[in-house]
Amino acid sequence: MRAATYEVGDSECVVYFFGQGQGGSVEANLARWKGQFTINGQPAPAKIATQQFHGLNVTTMDASGTYTATGGMAMMPQPPKAEYRMLAAIVEGPGGSIFVKFAGPAKTVSANSVKFDALIRSFEKE
Repeated sequence: MRAATYEVGDSECVVYFFGQGQGGSVEANLARWKGQFTINGQPAPAKIATQQFHGLNVTTMDASGTYTATGGMAMMPQPPKAEYRMLAAIVEGPGGSIFVKFAGPAKTVSANSVKFDALIRSFEKE
């Protein structure tokens, strides 16, 4: 499932690939990712955009706030983390979608957002 993991300072960028027809719909993933962020106990807004690069449909999400997610080997709930940001993308390819999540302290993610965009734009059809 996890195709690559990039450590970016105190943040992590993970690339997932499950195969054709696997990994859930774009909408289901966006809903789950948005649900991981709150501001003052309320759902945090998220910016969603759909674009096309190299003939591939790409949906991106940008969310900030208090981050609550599962992680680790047992996928156990992790303590909430304040002032976090996630840049995420779903690249719809002919052999299956690629899911990319870059999450960490907002300052680190913001400082590397241009690099995240370059990564997303680098995907091409074979």
